Amino acid sequence: QLQLVESGGGLVQPGGSLRLSCAASGFTLDYYAIGWFRQAPGKEREGVSCISSSGGNTNYADSVKGRFTISRDNAKNTVYLQINSLKPEDTAVYYCAAPSAPMGCSYSLEDYDYWGQGTQVTVSS
Repeated sequence: QLQLVESGGGLVQPGGSLRLSCAASGFTLDYYAIGWFRQAPGKEREGVSCISSSGGNTNYADSVKGRFTISRDNAKNTVYLQINSLKPEDTAVYYCAAPSAPMGCSYSLEDYDYWGQGTQVTVSS
């Protein structure tokens, strides 16, 4: 069964850091771009970062550039999102997603077929 599982969320003070993980089971991530999305209460899900299958191409939403870093370890079948200098407006449920066919980076929700259950990130003092 194809599955993505996010972990690493939590409660952190403004300015703090977290590393989110997205582990895949039932399929190999090697051939797929992976996207990270987030959804804050009352807001639409938005893309924050994506990484190509090789890891050679990464992309970030303007709101997180310079603070978030996406990476992948294909040997571990895992994609990571390092989030630094956290702000209260980063509070959201963070999701990773994978397509069912190889493609480039995308922030379009419709391009992704597999989603994890999400991990909560709360930034508060």
